[in-house]
Amino acid sequence: MIILGIDVGGSGIKGAPVDVSTGRLVHDRFRLVTPPGAHPGDVAATVRAVTEQFSWRGPIGLAMPFRVKEGVAKTAANIDDSWIGTNARKLFAKATGCKVAVINDADAAGLAEITFGAGKDHRGTVLVLTVGTGIGSSLFVNSRLVPNTELGHLRMRGTIAEAWAANSARKRDALTWRAWAERFQAYLSYAEFLLDPDLIVLGGGISRPKRTAQYLHLLKTSAELVPALLQNEAGIIGAACAARKLRK
Repeated sequence: MIILGIDVGGSGIKGAPVDVSTGRLVHDRFRLVTPPGAHPGDVAATVRAVTEQFSWRGPIGLAMPFRVKEGVAKTAANIDDSWIGTNARKLFAKATGCKVAVINDADAAGLAEITFGAGKDHRGTVLVLTVGTGIGSSLFVNSRLVPNTELGHLRMRGTIAEAWAANSARKRDALTWRAWAERFQAYLSYAEFLLDPDLIVLGGGISRPKRTAQYLHLLKTSAELVPALLQNEAGIIGAACAARKLRK
């Protein structure tokens, strides 16, 4: 079963057809720059351009940087606030002429990891964290998604956690990897206290092997702690997986 997965981010919109039985991209990714301001109409037009690149007419899964319920955006992160209350599923369906499923971007990355990556076949509670400009989160209990957790917005040190402990904070404050690991350790300990996961998967930009060598040995968790496996393809793969039911 081949489904088009599209990952919409603050800087780029990228997509590829995905074999959702294996988690493999069946074509090279195609990427366009996210239009300035990321207004709904402009993003929809860019998503249409991605689908046209593949001459696509089947189901589409879209990973979006907001909480989503029944296809409707409930928040907005790195995109325009006018998304809040927008029925994204209807917007993209109209723009592309295709059936569309919409999922939070961190949930999409987690779905990919739990289905094909570091969390595959893992029972119990699995927390997937995508760490880059912000901190995205997805939570699974016995492989079932608990959607829209947004644990990057936990309050810490007088701000939200991602403003203090994301990889962007390391760069902004010119921290060594050891100094950043101390911050991120505090965040991990907080998340463990709240959720008591059995496995924590670290994704996003910090999951690349050259990066994990700098800090992973400095972190201590009760849960098993592992890097994600799918890296930059996770959002696309997870978005496609979210649209599997549209084939039925």
